[in-house]
Amino acid sequence: MVQRVATNIITGFLGAGKTTTILHLLKNKPKNENWAVLVNEFGEIGIDGALMVEHGAMIKEIPGGCMCCTAGVPMSVGINALLRTNPDRLLIEPTGLGHPKEVIAKLLSEQFLPYVDLKATVALVDPRHLSIDKYSENKNFNDQLDSAQIIMANKVDQVEEIDLVQLSIWFESFKQKHAAKADQLHLITSIQGELDLSMLDIDRVHSNTDEPSHSHSHHHADFEPQFALKPGEKFIRKENKGQGYYSCGWLFGAEYTFNFDQLFSMLSALTAERVKAVVNTDQGCYAFNVSNGVVSVNQMTLEGYESRVEVIDSQLMPWQQLEDILLSIAKNK
Repeated sequence: MVQRVATNIITGFLGAGKTTTILHLLKNKPKNENWAVLVNEFGEIGIDGALMVEHGAMIKEIPGGCMCCTAGVPMSVGINALLRTNPDRLLIEPTGLGHPKEVIAKLLSEQFLPYVDLKATVALVDPRHLSIDKYSENKNFNDQLDSAQIIMANKVDQVEEIDLVQLSIWFESFKQKHAAKADQLHLITSIQGELDLSMLDIDRVHSNTDEPSHSHSHHHADFEPQFALKPGEKFIRKENKGQGYYSCGWLFGAEYTFNFDQLFSMLSALTAERVKAVVNTDQGCYAFNVSNGVVSVNQMTLEGYESRVEVIDSQLMPWQQLEDILLSIAKNK
């Protein structure tokens, strides 16, 4: 490698719009540049990589917890593999339940500092969450914001005026909390994850909040999990739990086709905090994203793709009942 790779961490809590933001960046990146993306998801079935695969970026996924655990091996291997492709830029999306301080510390370590030029970290936040104790009192929620130099208030088209007032008040308090770098902090607003590419080149400012404080406990999948279905296996189900959240994911063989209308109705009725899916339906392949009770749908050009569904909630849900419903609206070719 002749130069260090410009690198950005795109962090934020569940449903803030991290994946949508990265998709926007990939769609608008310079055509002559090759970008790489390292994606970490709390769930055991990778969804985000499937959403990004159409945009020509090199993608590596680390499902099942936080990428910095297991002595940093999954993260190190993933970054090494991406750096070997000589990308012009590396984007890292930690899980919405993750702690970016650990990721920052890894990127600034002797192992990666000669190869990675860590730029400003972007933290997405739904302004409505700042007034809800469930979020504002969550350690990871605050760690993500504390680690950032760019605070991106997303989904401002969905909020009330009082939420924007609260955002302004919060940001003034945030700057006081981080007085040493207050002049280098940026607050921007966004709709549907639209982020100006120039923001990615803002230089990172060191802060003592970058120091890692890895003091959590949760389950991890074995390193390099295998999601491919075994011969004769029609689908698999994998669960994860930790930090007060539960996830369950399904991987269905490409021979399954789901009824679009029934699937949309089922996802609309789910009360889970977060649902993502990339599914082969009788109307084509679609990506489904459920956040704050709103279902968004985007058509994809994938063909013969294995369908994936991931559900995350702070309460343990009746996974078997949900699986039975999924199977009831699926047609096995």
